[in-house]
Amino acid sequence: MRLTLWGPLAPLGLALAALVFGADQTHKWWMLQVFDIKSRQPVALTPFLDMILVWNPGVSYGLLDTHAQGLLIGMSLAISIVLWIWLCRSTRPMAAAALGLVVGGALGNALDRWVYGAVADFFHLHWGNLSWYVFNVADMAIVAGVALLLYESMVERKLE
Repeated sequence: MRLTLWGPLAPLGLALAALVFGADQTHKWWMLQVFDIKSRQPVALTPFLDMILVWNPGVSYGLLDTHAQGLLIGMSLAISIVLWIWLCRSTRPMAAAALGLVVGGALGNALDRWVYGAVADFFHLHWGNLSWYVFNVADMAIVAGVALLLYESMVERKLE
């Protein structure tokens, strides 16, 4: 089996990865440099959604808090390469789109780790005493991509 680094759905995946990466980095730049969330937080957008700044040195949702950012960056890059190869071999547009979302989000968070030493998170969902983790645009894309992959693997393939 030969290594494939481009396929018929690669442009779709690349476009979505670039869109997610760009939207994530633009949002982070705007929140940190223009809006100056650090000095204005918390900003209540709705009764259940605030904008705040949390620096996450760990993996997803602050798990595995570590100062070994180089290791996490390397893991993100390695996983992105594996997902890119999967995307290039994909024959289903939904799978390619989902993988593009995940790759774009992973690379957006990896760049944060490289530049800041942690990932910048801003969205805080809460209701009463219940509080969800703080997350960012890249995290939303990763979750959406994984959800699409699960949907595609469980529902779409059964419809064939």
